[in-house]
Amino acid sequence: MNKALFVILAACLMLQSGCSGQVVTEAGASGNPEAEAIFLEKMENSRQWPSFRGCYARGYLDNADLPDGWDVKTMENVRWKVPVPGLGLSCPVIWENRIFLTSAVGEAGEGGIKTGIYGEGEPVDDESELEWKVFAFDLESGNMRWEKTAHSGIPEVKRHPKSSHANPTVATDGKHVVAFFGSEGVYCYDFDGNLMWERDFGILMSSAHGADFAEWEFASSPVIHGDRVILQADVKENSFLAALDIRNGEILWKKERSDWPGWSTPNIYYHDGLARIAVNGFKHRGGYDFETGEEVWRMSGGGDVPVPTPILHGDLIYFNSAHGRQSPILAITTSASGNIRYPVGERKEEAVAWFRERGGAYMQTLLVYRGLLYNLRWNGNLECLDAATGEQLYRETVSTESFIASPVAADGKIYCVSEDGDVFIVEAGPEYRMIKSIPLGEISLSTPAICDGMIIFRTTGHLLGISKEQ
Repeated sequence: MNKALFVILAACLMLQSGCSGQVVTEAGASGNPEAEAIFLEKMENSRQWPSFRGCYARGYLDNADLPDGWDVKTMENVRWKVPVPGLGLSCPVIWENRIFLTSAVGEAGEGGIKTGIYGEGEPVDDESELEWKVFAFDLESGNMRWEKTAHSGIPEVKRHPKSSHANPTVATDGKHVVAFFGSEGVYCYDFDGNLMWERDFGILMSSAHGADFAEWEFASSPVIHGDRVILQADVKENSFLAALDIRNGEILWKKERSDWPGWSTPNIYYHDGLARIAVNGFKHRGGYDFETGEEVWRMSGGGDVPVPTPILHGDLIYFNSAHGRQSPILAITTSASGNIRYPVGERKEEAVAWFRERGGAYMQTLLVYRGLLYNLRWNGNLECLDAATGEQLYRETVSTESFIASPVAADGKIYCVSEDGDVFIVEAGPEYRMIKSIPLGEISLSTPAICDGMIIFRTTGHLLGISKEQ
């Protein structure tokens, strides 16, 4: 079989399989350029939303045919609105006709959220027993397909008042559903809710560096690529990056990390046909070999409590953070290797395509959409940059409300959800234009999910399916 025909056939298989990464693993061994081509094509064309911020955190889905507006009070263009028990800030994920979500149910999980921009970080003082739940909902009706209790007990770690005990978003590949509850363990279910395996990594204490009082719970979400689950845990003690066999939970490799606590979800990229893992961090931002876990490159510096997920566009990986003295946005080439110095002033190494010393977001993951990079910050500022050069095209205030959820996009529109539960819809493009704002009616700190014909929002009490009236 010639090379061109191989790529075409493999790409067809990939489009049928969605965003699981399974075809990538089967199609190519280490250094196989076809594997890289399939990965990039799959990331661009997948119709699934299988993990945090969609397929490899890209954050957009075009040709989605979403409604121009909706009204939660009158239920106009609201296909369904269903209650979700407990308290969780994980984001909805979608595969075909199912939505997956987690929550922590019990008195400790229902103590509410303190919204707004504030600096104090005293944890919520509650030692009530909880049940950590995984839910499957029907996409068309919103009805619950199944509900499973992964763990019961008193939380090992307290939560921040703007946090929950169920922060990480699940990951699915169409066969498995993987939920990570931090100190309460990792659980893998099949699509019918049968437990396939579980694994305990002990207590994973997340807190601000140097603030022993600040127990702020865990938040890094799992990533599925091929037949592996990738987990990042940057915590006070015993930090690690690990690859697990998705079939049985066996640890294929586990690498210690010496970083300050952070809440970032890892991501996947390729270079020269080799799969890599991108991780955000303060002391150790960098890349790892997907097969072996060996370090490929590293850089230190930036915001000292990194939360945003690194994202891929073309041959660049974008990082941002904003806590402490520095708040950078970095565009790093996928060919990066070795120790890379943090840019200072005019000093910039070859692996750094461009760098902005200030302006990164504390919480939100960046969005690269149609060649432009969108950076939404906690204070409601939305910045638009040229993704290739970092040139600022505009910086405007979407709202004076506070924001935690990351922006997503569909069909030329950017969706920004405030903590108060207002959805601000901005026209995509180099010039700022607010289209409209629509209230959800409840607090919302979760990034929405998009599929064909529908956008799914999670509030503190409900899951809402928004689509054109049938």
